[in-house]
Amino acid sequence: MRILAYNFQTFIRQLPATKRALQLISLSYFTLLGNLLYAQKQNHMAPQNPSPMTESIRPHERIAPVDLPGKHLDLDVGLPYPAHLYLPDDEIRDSVSLLIHFHGPHEIADHAIKNKIHWAALTINLGSGSSAYSRPFDQSDAFGQLLTVTEKAIQNPIKAIYLSGWSAGYGAIRSILKQESHPKMDGVILLDGMHAGYIPKNQTLATGAKIKEEDLAVFLSLSHEAMKENISFTFTHSSVFPGTYASTTECADYLIHKLQLERNPVLNHGPLGMQQLADNHVGKLRIKAFAGNSAPDHIDHLHALFYFLEELTR
Repeated sequence: MRILAYNFQTFIRQLPATKRALQLISLSYFTLLGNLLYAQKQNHMAPQNPSPMTESIRPHERIAPVDLPGKHLDLDVGLPYPAHLYLPDDEIRDSVSLLIHFHGPHEIADHAIKNKIHWAALTINLGSGSSAYSRPFDQSDAFGQLLTVTEKAIQNPIKAIYLSGWSAGYGAIRSILKQESHPKMDGVILLDGMHAGYIPKNQTLATGAKIKEEDLAVFLSLSHEAMKENISFTFTHSSVFPGTYASTTECADYLIHKLQLERNPVLNHGPLGMQQLADNHVGKLRIKAFAGNSAPDHIDHLHALFYFLEELTR
């Protein structure tokens, strides 16, 4: 455990990110590690080799942690922590497209819209684990209240809504989409974040378990709507295998199977040095597989938000 902690601390010291980003990443990692060790102890699971915490095959380029020109506001949107609102043009006189990003430093979402006309970015961080993001939005009025406060701060109507979530941030998006009263979304991006439970618990697909389908029902419905071009939906995933719940790869395989599609293998250069392994593109649905099972590979997806947003809105 001490060796793992030392290796991870060495890794994050080398990562060009803000203090807030380092805290999010370290907290997420050690929460995952602690949960895994506890599950092994309680359920006599075979120990899992942790993903390597350093990797030097790909460059793992990063977005610089700088405050961009424009207006930056901390908003109380009725959640446990304030949200960060960024307006590249602080004198907007028209309706705006709003990117709401869950989990990760605000500089990532800010960078993604910095050159877009009449756009705003709202970044929300609620802690570690998908439940920290899902619980607040289980309340039917939570997302509506968030939009009301944000629109008032922007001082212009919101004409389009795009949701993005990295890692545990998918939990918020799943809860929002479950609400029948949620406003129309124009696009959704999941960045290496979509998980589900195993049935029975404490087993894996390789040992005969099945994916808990109710955990993915809303994303399957979203995929169908995207294939019909009623909404844009991009889902990217790495090859990280958590072991105690379905990986993003397994969730992608589940969606592709249920949608009666087949994996489309490719070998392409991705953003920031990422290596793409598969690509499914039907209508406005995109499911993209990338190489890598280390922490830097997982973080690549977050920093590439600008690329996937541009592709989705093109």
